[in-house]
Formats: sequence, structure tokens, C-alpha cells
Amino acid sequence: MPEEKRIPHVKAFEGQTFVISVMVSVFSAVICMQIISRIGTTPNTSVIGALFAMALARIPFASLGRFRSLDRQNLVQTMASAAGFGAANCCLLAVGIIYVFGDSSLILPMLVGSGMATLIGMHLVYSLFDSEMFPARESWAPGIATAEALIAGDEGGKKGRTLLSGIVLGALGAGCRIKPFLAGGIPMAGVGIAFIANPWAMSALAAGLLIRGYYPSLVPWLGSLGLTNLPADLGKTYIPHGFMIGAGLISLVQALVMIFKKSVREFSSESAPTVTHAAAKKAIAAHIGYFAAAAVVLAFITGFMTSMATPRLLLWIFWCTFSSIAAAILVGLCAMFSGWFPGFAVTVIFVSLGLFMDFPPAALAVLAGFVSSTGPCFADMGYDLKTGWIIRGSGKNREYELDGRCQQMFSELFGGLIAAVVVGLLMRMHFNLNLLPPVSRVFAATVQAGSDYAILLEMLCWAVPGALLQVVGGSKKALGILCATGLLIRNPIYGVGLVVALILRALFIKNHEEAMQLYGAGFVAGDGLFGFFNAIGRSFGWW
Repeated sequence: MPEEKRIPHVKAFEGQTFVISVMVSVFSAVICMQIISRIGTTPNTSVIGALFAMALARIPFASLGRFRSLDRQNLVQTMASAAGFGAANCCLLAVGIIYVFGDSSLILPMLVGSGMATLIGMHLVYSLFDSEMFPARESWAPGIATAEALIAGDEGGKKGRTLLSGIVLGALGAGCRIKPFLAGGIPMAGVGIAFIANPWAMSALAAGLLIRGYYPSLVPWLGSLGLTNLPADLGKTYIPHGFMIGAGLISLVQALVMIFKKSVREFSSESAPTVTHAAAKKAIAAHIGYFAAAAVVLAFITGFMTSMATPRLLLWIFWCTFSSIAAAILVGLCAMFSGWFPGFAVTVIFVSLGLFMDFPPAALAVLAGFVSSTGPCFADMGYDLKTGWIIRGSGKNREYELDGRCQQMFSELFGGLIAAVVVGLLMRMHFNLNLLPPVSRVFAATVQAGSDYAILLEMLCWAVPGALLQVVGGSKKALGILCATGLLIRNPIYGVGLVVALILRALFIKNHEEAMQLYGAGFVAGDGLFGFFNAIGRSFGWW
């Protein structure tokens, strides 16, 4: 271990590091709010933050030379990523639901509730990262991509050239718009992640994407086989949601068994998790309590405490708590195995089930905003912690790793606070300009549509095959939840890209593993860079 790694880790609140981090984070939050409102998605803010930190280190001022430190660059990108993701995917999305729903008195309470859920979700992944449930050695593919970008930028040489080649190819592929087949460009981030992530999980995701995307073309052929009364489009049914319910419940059971059983696995000194079984159990129990306390505070500040009957209020607090912890864990597992976090899809499931619990529509809208805020930053911080883990030597120096992880937690939580403040300052402008995340409108429409027991029956029926697939694959392959994720997304070209990438990986990984990892990281970074600047241009009407 190099000598410099034996000193205490750079502190998140160290003067210059903190000031630069805050400046970049505010910019990230403002831009990501704009992008999600106009485009509907957010770019890979971790990679963008990392590249900005690398650029700072090369400005010829002595005071900025300290940013040659990869640890400082990691802290900057951690806070920037948290602020961008938190502002767009959590806080703005949540208050947007309430605005579309039409009850302006609940907007500020919803912002407070979303902020609490976001911070608790961040702290949950910090508490569970590098446990048997969420091992640091698992994929967390965007985190690998960010780490490789930082390391290659620092080292240069052949490794840097390989990564740069991947970045260029990633950007060119993402920008390759050929209508009608590649109107959205080649999914280079998906291809890159397939070079890095768990191949079983990526195969299941590809299967779900292909089934969802090409199902309408198969309907006539299936009809000729005697299968009649089939829906024309899976996206207009609740079949994917039911599949995720079954797979998700089994995945939660598998995760809890893993945490609460007595470990019988043998670990070497280098591979042993830094979060023990006992610590993981305490973390889950504590965060269930945090979510429950936040739900009680939310019930109080929204007025639900007095407007709902006590049994219904207690059920709402219970469902809010359960949905929050379950959504965070499910989204985290998907993010860890595949690099994709289905925060919207998972939240829709809990909101849809909540429709049958006879909650007032306003209470259900607030629940949707609260639960939707737990998962995105859980996934995002998981990626950032993976980046830091690689930069700090992949856990070889346990004391240094734990110190660095703690500093990242401080950066992430402060980034979450920045996100809430920026949304609080700018949300009225977004409302006046009708700039809201499209997902906010979907949630509001779901709540206003009311309950339909035919939908519940459909979801429960399709929960069975989802559960069976998750059982067959086990917790380490996550076949059920990743296939369900693919079924919930209409992007068949992404599925084709994953299949091609997995074939290339099978053919070449044996003798070219390092090169494929670098190219994979480059594809993710290049796709993210193109997506970021393209989204800015489209958001401001430049093209």
C-alpha cells in the first residue's frame, strides 16, 4: 500500500474541497432539474462530476493543484452527483406529483418529506455497502466507469488511451441517430455495462427488454397458435408490474435471509465484508425506524394526523414505512447487478397496491412522492461508493477505506441537502413554466384513476411467474427482478445491444478482460457525456 494511503483521508468539509464541491453541486442540481423536466431522464452525473474535477486539477493555479488527488476528485463528484440526482429524481419529482394533483397546501410538506426520504435512503446504502447483501465487489457498473475515468485520467499512458478510445466510441454511438431503428442512438452505456456487470443479470434484463419491445409483433403469430384475447401491448397492462411484485417479494425474502442468517461463508482477509451481519441487521432495523419516524412527521405536517381515522392513519404509516425500505432495497439490488435503477417502476407498484387500502387520494399522492424519493439516491450513492472503493485500493487498507467511505457519506448527505434547497428555491419557476418531470404526471394520474380490482387480480396472477424466476435464479443472479425491470421499459434496441455485448464478452473476455473493462467504462462515460450535453442543448432549445 502506497505511503500516502496511510494518512487520514481527505475531509469532505475541508475548506477548498467543500467550496468547490458546493459550487459544482448547485450547478448540477439546477441543470438536472432542467433536463428531467424537458427530456424526462437525467444523465450520468457521477461521470460528469468526475470529469469536471479532473479538469479543475489541470488549471494552472497552485491552489487547484491539490485536486490532482483522486480522493478529492471523488468527493467533488460524490456531492455533485447527489445534488443532481436528488434534485431531479427525488425532490422535484415528488413536489411535481402534488402540483399536478392540485393541492398546493401539500407542496412544502412534500418537499420536506422528500428531503427526509432522500437523506435516509442515502444513509441506508452507506450503512449496508460492503455487506453480504450489497458487496463492494459486486458490479455497481457506473461506479466502475467513473473510477476508471478518474484513474486513467490520472495515470495516462496506454490505459488512458484505451479509456479515451472508449469514450469517443461511446459518444459517437450514442449520437448515431438513424430513423426509425436507431432514432435514440446506440445504447452505448448499456453495452458498456454489459462488459462489466453480472452476465446473468444482464441476460435477464435483455430478455425482458426484448419481450416487451417485440411482443406486439408476436401477437399475430401467437394468435395463429390458438392463443386469443391477448393484449396488443404489454405496456398497456399490469403484467410487468405483477411480474415485479412476485420477483420483488422473493428478492426481499432472499435479502433478509442473507442478512439475518448466521454467516457460514469463509472469507479471506481481503474479501471479508467490512459490514458484518450484526451491523447490517442493526442498520436495517434502524432505518425502518427512521422511515417510520419520517412518515409520522409527514402525517403531522400534512394534516393527515387529524384528517384520517386512527386505523387508516396507522395503516398509512405502516405502508409508507414498508414501501420505502422495500423500494430502496429493490432499486439498490437492480442498480448493483445491472447499473439500472427502476425507481419509477418499483414505486408504481407500491402506489398501485396502496390504491386498494382506501387511503384518501391526497395521502396516496404524498405516499407516492415519499416512496419515489428513497431509491434513486440509494442507487446513485452505491455507484459513488464503488468509485471511491476502487480509488482507495479496493478495500486493501480497511481503516483508510472506512474513513474515506465516511467522508463520501458526508459529501452525499450535504449534496442531498443542496438538492432540497435548490428545488425549494426554483420549484415555483418550474410550476409557472409547466416544467415538470413526466413521471410526476404519471403518478398523479395513477392516484386520480382510483382502484380497479381487475388490475389487482392481473398483478397477483403474474406475480407467480416472477416469483418462480427469482427463486430459480437465486439472490446473486437476480433473474426475476431484472427480467421484470426489462418488461417495464420499452427500449428493444437496448435489449439488442445487451445481447450483442454479452456475445462479445463471452468471446473475448478470457484474454482481454482489462481492455473490455476499460472500453466498457469508456462507453458509459462517452454515452453519459453525449447525453449530458445533448440534453442541455435540447433543454435550452439550442438544437
